[in-house]
Amino acid sequence: MQTIFFSLLLFLSLTLTADEPRQWGENVTGIVTTFHTTQKEVALTFDACGGSFRSSQYDAELILFLNENHIPATLFINSRWIHSNPEIFTTLAANPLFEIANHGTAHRPLSVNGKSIYNIAGTSSPEEVEREINGNGDLIEKLTGKRPRFFRSGTAYYDEQAVAIARHNGVEIGGFSVLGDAGATYSAEKVAHQITNAKSGDIILLHMNHPESGTREGVKEAIEKLKAKGFSFVRLSDVRDHLIRLP
Repeated sequence: MQTIFFSLLLFLSLTLTADEPRQWGENVTGIVTTFHTTQKEVALTFDACGGSFRSSQYDAELILFLNENHIPATLFINSRWIHSNPEIFTTLAANPLFEIANHGTAHRPLSVNGKSIYNIAGTSSPEEVEREINGNGDLIEKLTGKRPRFFRSGTAYYDEQAVAIARHNGVEIGGFSVLGDAGATYSAEKVAHQITNAKSGDIILLHMNHPESGTREGVKEAIEKLKAKGFSFVRLSDVRDHLIRLP
């Protein structure tokens, strides 16, 4: 048995090199998932993915609610959604309540060696990682005059080397501590439950591209409940100096 065990260790040591990533998931080293605060406050973040008719939609009523109630948020927007909604993007980018963040060029998981998740192929090299980040970063900067400070990949999956590459390219990986709507699949009741139970310093992941989902009504209910508890809302850039990265 000992011989088999040590043979297995030798095999692993020969097949795994120091250059291969060791982590793969939503929570790997270097990802920002929460922020330090002494106040009652949380960060709302909304993804807009694009790539299909359904994923390129826009929940105008959700954004109107945020706007009318002066609720700031960070919007992670993919290049495909921008191309499908150029005028809406321009309006969102001009609204000081909202911070535009980078949701990738092709909505791919961020990997240095081609890992996939949910049948979506990840980037397959460090160069592809940079293209996935900078392609959309360049587009957003061209359209708004501002380089996005935060990046979230399609599927929110990464390896730790890809995260390091992102940070080397000047962006923080905007992870999350509260799964608000699970890709806009939760009911309004479930969305409200997820958000209402958030703690100070939580980053909440939601979507703004599925008006048919329960996200909007859940967000509206939860925001009213959190406000009644004394909570306020921040953009990620508002707490940039207090972000907490995973070790």
